[in-house]
Amino acid sequence: MNTCFDVANYFLKTQDTEAGDLMTNMKLQKLVYYAQGFYLAMTDTPLFNEPIEAWTHGPVCVPLYYMYKEYESGAIPIPVDVNANILFDEKQHEVLDLVHTYFGQFSAWKLRNLTHEEPTWMNVAHNRGEITHEAMRTYFKTQLIEDDEE
Repeated sequence: MNTCFDVANYFLKTQDTEAGDLMTNMKLQKLVYYAQGFYLAMTDTPLFNEPIEAWTHGPVCVPLYYMYKEYESGAIPIPVDVNANILFDEKQHEVLDLVHTYFGQFSAWKLRNLTHEEPTWMNVAHNRGEITHEAMRTYFKTQLIEDDEE
């Protein structure tokens, strides 16, 4: 199974620094959270096993946070030794690409504000609790667009 670090590396590799992309720890945390949520909604299985907690500024995958804490609000460098094509299957790539295309366009603070409107964060934020897979699965299923008109 993939780890939160594998998912983070995928998003880090998508940066276009020449276009001015800036991947901070906060933005990375939110993209990883959205990837986990949508993958759970679409497949009923987690993309990675590391827990996600509700912190003051939104969902945080704790091991990932500490990995990149030293960058504070600065840009995290693009990893050079990662090949995402080997790590992820077709469905995983589909979800990661969708999350990157939609959510990747937003700033860290916009993503933070979006997560603050979601029940997955709001329901446990008061005690900095874990956002469970079940809570994410339930919420993100409501965010999927059904393709019933075919």
